[in-house]
Amino acid sequence: MDSKRLILFIALSLGILLLWDHYFAPKAPPVAATQTAPTTAPAATATPGGDAARLSSGQRIKVSTDLIDAEIDTVGGDLRQLTLKAFDSATDEKKPFELFTDKGGRVYVAQTGLMSGAEAALPTHKTVFSAEKSAYTLNGDTLEVRLTAPEAGGVKVSKVYVFKKGSYRIDVRYDIVNGSGKPLTATAYYRLLRDGQVPEGESRLTHTFTGPAVYTAEGKFQKVSFEDVAQGKGNYARHADNGWVAMVQHYFVSAWLLKPEGGASVCANDKACRFELKENGGLYSAATLVDLPAIAPGAAKSLSVPLYAGPEEYNTLVKTAEGLELTKDYGWVHIFASPLFWLLTKLHALVGNWGWAIVLLTVLVKAVFYPLNAASYRSMAKMKALAPRLERLKEQFGDDRMKMQQAMMEMYKTEKINPLGGCLPILVQIPVFIGLYWALLASVELRQAPWVLWITDLARPDPYYVLPTLMAVTMYLQTFLNPPPADPVQAKMMKIMPIAFSVMFFFFASGLVLYWLVNNILSIAQQWYVNRSIEQARKAALQS
Repeated sequence: MDSKRLILFIALSLGILLLWDHYFAPKAPPVAATQTAPTTAPAATATPGGDAARLSSGQRIKVSTDLIDAEIDTVGGDLRQLTLKAFDSATDEKKPFELFTDKGGRVYVAQTGLMSGAEAALPTHKTVFSAEKSAYTLNGDTLEVRLTAPEAGGVKVSKVYVFKKGSYRIDVRYDIVNGSGKPLTATAYYRLLRDGQVPEGESRLTHTFTGPAVYTAEGKFQKVSFEDVAQGKGNYARHADNGWVAMVQHYFVSAWLLKPEGGASVCANDKACRFELKENGGLYSAATLVDLPAIAPGAAKSLSVPLYAGPEEYNTLVKTAEGLELTKDYGWVHIFASPLFWLLTKLHALVGNWGWAIVLLTVLVKAVFYPLNAASYRSMAKMKALAPRLERLKEQFGDDRMKMQQAMMEMYKTEKINPLGGCLPILVQIPVFIGLYWALLASVELRQAPWVLWITDLARPDPYYVLPTLMAVTMYLQTFLNPPPADPVQAKMMKIMPIAFSVMFFFFASGLVLYWLVNNILSIAQQWYVNRSIEQARKAALQS
C-alpha cells in the first residue's frame, strides 16, 4: 500500500462516517415543554424527578449583570432563562446566546428543592415563591436575589441567588429557620433539567457530546449519554463528598459544584452527597442530593451550592472547580489534544490573535514531524521516479497480476525502496493531527475571535468560502507531487478526492479550515523541496 492509497482510505472512511452520522445515526426525539398555571406547594414526600414532562410558570424575575441576563420563575425559584451577553447565538449573530431556556419548544433549566420527612412541607421546585422586586441589576460587585417560600409548620425558608461581577458562577443558597418546635431533617436537591435535542447551531458534520457528566476525585470525569440515562444505565459515581454534576454541550457547560476551587465541600460528612441521572417524559435530569445535618428547634441553617453556567473557557474552568476543565471534551485523543491546546493558549498570549496562534501552532507541529515527513516524501519521490518503469511492467505482463506484483517487488528490492515507507510516518502522525483537530473544535475561545479581513469568527464557516476553496486547490496540487497509482480507477479517485473531501470543509469552522490549509501549504513546500533534492541528486549521479 502506498501513502496515497492510505490517505485515500482515511479520507473516504472519514467521509463515510460523517455522512452516516448526518443521515442515518439515531437522533434524540424532540421534546416540547408544556407550560401550565402556577401550582401550590406539593406534599413533603415529593421527589426531584416526578414531573419532568411539565413545567409550571408563574411570575418572572429578571436579573441583569455585566455577563448575563437571567430570568427566575417564582414557581420553584427555577433559573429558566440564562443569556450570555458576550456570545452570539449560533443561528443569529445579532442575538445573544441562550444557554438556559424554556421557550420555543426547548427545555434547559436549573432547579432546586428541599425534601423532608413528615416534619414540615419544605419548598420544592413546584412551590410558589415571592420576591420583593420583579427586576434586579448588578451595580456593584455582588447582587442577591431573595425569594421567600410560604411558611409551613413554623419552618421559614428563603432561596437566595448570589450573582457576582465578572463571573459565570451563581451561588444558590437556602436559608432555613426551624420554628417547628422539633428537630428538622432535610435533603436538598440541585438538578439540571433539559431535553435531548441537539443544541442550536450544532452541525452533524462536527458532532460533539451533549449530555450529563459526573466528576469525583475518585471516579474522575464520566460522561453518560441520554440513551443510557433513559435506559437506567451508565457507569458513574453514585456517592461522593466532592466533585460536580453537569450538562455538557459544544462550547458551554452548566454544573452544580459540591466542592468549588478554594472552598469547602457542601457535603455534611463523608459520602453525604449523591448523584442521580434520570429520564422522565422525554426530559433528562442530572442532579446532586445533599443531606443536611438535623436542624434543632429554633435554630437556623444555610446551605449554598454554586452553579457554574457559561463557556468552557479553560482559564475560567480550572479556577472554578477541580476537573471542570475536562468538560472541554477531546474524547480518546485527550492525551494529544490537551497539551496542544495548552501550547495554543501560550501562542495566543504571545501574538494576541487566535488565527495567527493556529498558524504558528501548525508550523510548530509540522516542524516537530519534519524528519518523519521528509522520510515519507523521499519514499514517495522515489516511487514517483519509478513510475515509467511501472508502466512498462504493466505493458509487459498485461493482466497477469501475480507476475506483475512479483516484478514490482523485485524492482523495489533492487532500488532499495520500501513501498510502505511513505505510509508509516503518516500513521504515526494521525493521532496527533486528530488531537489538534479536536483541540480546535472544542475551543470556545475561537468563538467570535477574528483573524484577518473577512474572517471575524473562527468558530463559524468562512462566509465567502475562500479558505475551503484554497484548501481544495492545495489538495489538488498535492496530487501532482505524488506517484500516480498503478490502477487507473485509483488515479481518477485521486483527482476527484480533493473536491469531494473539501466539500465537507465548506461547512467547518474557519479555524479548523485554516489549520488544514496551513498544513497543506507546508506539506506541499516540504514535498516539493524533497522531490527537487532527489531529482538533483539523481541527475548528478547520472552525470558522474
